[in-house]
Formats: sequence, structure tokens, C-alpha cells
Amino acid sequence: MTRKIAAIVNPYSGGGKTGRAWPAIEKKLTRALGPITTYMTEGAATPHHLPAAGPTAKALKDGADLVIAVGGDGTINEVVNGFFEEGKPINPEAAFTFLNTGTGGDFRKTFGYDGTLDEAIEKLGKAEASPIDIGKLTFIAEDGRETARYFDNIASFGLSGAVDRAVNKAGVSKLLGGKFAFFWGTLKTVLTYRPQAVRVTTDGGFDEIRNISTLAVANGRFFGGGMMMAPHAVPDDGLFDIVMMCDTTFKDMFSSSGSLYEGTHLANPKVTSLQAKVLEARPAEENEIVLLDIDGEAPGRLPARFEILPAALNLFR
Repeated sequence: MTRKIAAIVNPYSGGGKTGRAWPAIEKKLTRALGPITTYMTEGAATPHHLPAAGPTAKALKDGADLVIAVGGDGTINEVVNGFFEEGKPINPEAAFTFLNTGTGGDFRKTFGYDGTLDEAIEKLGKAEASPIDIGKLTFIAEDGRETARYFDNIASFGLSGAVDRAVNKAGVSKLLGGKFAFFWGTLKTVLTYRPQAVRVTTDGGFDEIRNISTLAVANGRFFGGGMMMAPHAVPDDGLFDIVMMCDTTFKDMFSSSGSLYEGTHLANPKVTSLQAKVLEARPAEENEIVLLDIDGEAPGRLPARFEILPAALNLFR
């Protein structure tokens, strides 16, 4: 069967390296997979405009049955959003995949993709499609409007949302790599961040107010430039892994930061883990601003509803 392949390329990812390297990457992809139609993204992302989503939707409507996201974790997320229109998949049979060329590289780690770009392209030449779960998040955007967005990896709130804002303003640190950028952002932000009281409810009966440092709703395992936030998450089991870090102090962050990278932080008494299909969260105090993180971007705030969509998208891997 001959595939019709589209590549959605963020030329600005990796500090502009993706755009400069794309002609060479395209040649290698074509040798591995066949002819490719290229769509370049334009403009910056906002809560109501995801630059890679529109080209993805267009490619699917034009008959593409495999869409490759070329960029960082944010670009991958935008491409995933482009697969859906009015709450439904544009082409349920189509598949997506990714080449990570941006600052972050967290989503790929869940699938063991941590090698060179050439190795990733070689794997794509031998890949097959299989379904994974996708998360749907309904939240309040920065302009106050209720907004829905899909996520493939991890959505979270609290310190992680504040860190995103710091990282996305840090041009110099991002040039030194995703892991350094997020570590630097965490170091800078944790100095002033204080845990926030949030009411958390799940479809499994959990209903408590917790002082949240970071709460992660995980489909994949890694976020924050290589932190193994949800070491037991499986992206095709129909469940979120929920990881709540509560009342975390400056001292806790630095005494346990290594365990976040190793995934052993779940043993900390300040960490609670559970599974759910649906989670709802709202500030315990009405005027409190609790910031969200969606696959490395900070698009808005609580209240929010996180819902798993089992086997919602085919991943070519």
C-alpha cells in the first residue's frame, strides 16, 4: 500500500535549527518512506491558535494518511490537535508520527526513542501503526474563554505551569538544550512559588483539597526535559496516571530532584499516585490563579477537566 505522507515542520524549533536542517532531513525521510508533502508552520502559538494544527487538518483533508510532526514536544502536541475537528477525528484511519528536533524531547522517551535523528528516521522506515490514548483538556485560557485542547503526553498544573512561562521566556537557556532549560526554569521559579490549594476529583471517587506543588495527568512518562514524572504510565491502557506532589518546599525540590529524573519520587510521602479516566480540578479559593502546562506550553489556568480518549489516534512507531 502506498502512503500519502505529509510533514508538518516547525522551522523555528531548536532555535531555528530545524528550518536550516530540513532540506537534508527531507531527503533522508524520502529515502526511508517515499515522497513527502511539506507544510511549514507560521506564527507563534496562542491558546486559540496552534500553528501546526491548521496544516495538519489541511493535509488530512487532502488525503494524507501519515502525518509527521517535525519539531519539539509543542509541535507534536499541535499536530495531534490538528487530527481533530469539532470533537471528532478528521480521518480515523490516518496515523501520526514525529521527528523530535526541538528543545524538548519528552514524548519520544516513553517509546524508547532517545537516539540520533538518523536512527529515528531508520526506525520510521520499519514502523507500523498502532493506537494510543489521547487526553482532552477543557480549561480557561488566558483571555478568560473556556477552551478545549488535546494532549498526547502530560498535562499538569501548579509549579510546572509557572516553569513553562519562565522557560519560554529564556532564549539563552533553551539554546543549551531542553533538560538544562527546564532545570534552570525550575530553579528560578521554585524560589518564589508556593503550593496552592486545589480541589481534585476523579471518576474513581477521589475528592480532596490538596496543597498542590505540581499535579501531573500523564499519558506518557516524561516531562520537563527528561523528568520521569509518571514512571508507570502506559499510553495505550485507557487510563491516566495521576501524580500529585503536595506541600513541596525549596528543600524538597533539591533533595529529590535527582529522583524525578530516575522516577523514584513516588516513594516520597509528599507524593500521591493513582489512576483515573477523568480528573477535574479547581482552585479552593475562587480568585486563585493556578497555571496549566500542556506538553511544555502554558496556555491557561484552572478550573479544568482532563478526560482520557482511549485508542483515539494511531501512532506510527
